[in-house]
Amino acid sequence: MPDKKENTMSDYILSFDQGTTSSRAIIFSARGEICAIGQHEFPQIFPHSGWVEHNPDDIWESTLQAARDAIEQAGIDVADIRVAGITNQRETTLIWDRHTGEPVYNAIVWQDRRTAAYCQQLEDEHENIEQLITDHTGLLLDPYFSATKIVWLLDNVDGVRARAERGELMFGTVDTYLLWRLTGGEVYATDATNASRTMLFNIHRQCWDDELLALLGIPPGMLPEVKNSADDFGAIRADLFGRRIPIGGVAGDQQAALIGQACFTPGMAKSTYGTGCFMVMNTGDEAVRSTHRLLTTVAYRLDNQVTYAVEGSIFMAGATIQWIRDGLRLIRDASESESLAHQTGYENPVYMVPAFTGLGAPYWDPEARGAILGLSRDTGIKEIVTAGLQAVCYQTRDLLEAMREDGIRPENLRADGGMVANSWLVQFLADVLGIPIACPKVTETTALGAAFLAGLQAGMYQSLDEVATLWQDDKAYTPQVDDEARAQLYQGWRTAVERVRSAG
Repeated sequence: MPDKKENTMSDYILSFDQGTTSSRAIIFSARGEICAIGQHEFPQIFPHSGWVEHNPDDIWESTLQAARDAIEQAGIDVADIRVAGITNQRETTLIWDRHTGEPVYNAIVWQDRRTAAYCQQLEDEHENIEQLITDHTGLLLDPYFSATKIVWLLDNVDGVRARAERGELMFGTVDTYLLWRLTGGEVYATDATNASRTMLFNIHRQCWDDELLALLGIPPGMLPEVKNSADDFGAIRADLFGRRIPIGGVAGDQQAALIGQACFTPGMAKSTYGTGCFMVMNTGDEAVRSTHRLLTTVAYRLDNQVTYAVEGSIFMAGATIQWIRDGLRLIRDASESESLAHQTGYENPVYMVPAFTGLGAPYWDPEARGAILGLSRDTGIKEIVTAGLQAVCYQTRDLLEAMREDGIRPENLRADGGMVANSWLVQFLADVLGIPIACPKVTETTALGAAFLAGLQAGMYQSLDEVATLWQDDKAYTPQVDDEARAQLYQGWRTAVERVRSAG
């Protein structure tokens, strides 16, 4: 990081938070206070069962509009924005022409499962390939990650492999694509957290893995430079917002949330409830190897020093309620779910397993599909909606159990994301997990983490310790049910999950 400058608390930070269903931009004060938020949803594309895509232009235009709205709403001069940070949906894969910027295909979203058969083929043809992947990348062989999505694009879009081998194409996750466009093509880079989610990055050596690239047939020349999470990422071109704004921080959304929650000490854990749910625990300088199919990943890299984390991923959290709203049309707004859950209570005989795009950790079953179980003539809207909320909590318990079995025992949890506005959900979560949960005063922790990284790079903060002093809790929840009731609720969930698992 550069030499620290005097900490001027009147400076502002622009944080881009490009998510799965919407693009957001937040203006933060140097104290981590929200000054303005811009947000634009964009369409989801579902060409086939299990396929999920985004139009790259939708990602770009919604990001720009969100930032312009936030700047206008904040009522500040762009000259007062000292630095910008980027956080993003991870694993989502784009390939574009290095000269024209034209994407070769839609972005293939992290939820997409089209490469499940290819993953199985790799496992059949290469003995111990998953062991190799886990040893080098900390990940599992799964369609979730970017690598097999790249291979699909190389092999299924006309001319793409030949163009990639001629050096004409660039691969990037969403952060890289936004960086490239924001800087007018001046910067082609990613950070270590996003690189660690591609299934191509050696997290121990901190470089692209030649062995995996060769095995998958991916040209190394189409991969971006990997930088620290707080680093010089160039500057936003002046014509977009009226002046060049330095970009100083980049992190994948879940790592950014870990930073925004100030989980800087080994053993501290956070769980974010957005489109999916992601529980991440800081493990310090040790890359802890899970024996229960959790992921080992880069939490952040600062001054070339790596901090690692263990992560469990749930594909459908807020997306489950979105499906109940938009697919089933049982509610008009997600906020209605809280009052319906209060009416239903905990003793809900209905279980929803939202395996619409397979099951994530600790099952990693891409062929599982969703189901609603326990229906009777008494079942109505409120029971189904409540089952959707409870499914989020039960899946979190799956992650907690896997961590415990790995010998990692978080004693409390910091929870964030849009869903924590639902106090019924968070209380049920505390009851199902059996541990206290704290929700932060600033719930936009993903964007806040990117802002903190950018602020570190710009010299607005002297250290992570200073950043930690800015974190404040808003509300705490403690378990209110006994162990027997907790075990009974969870056993019902485990039974339901077994009903939807694939034969494989």
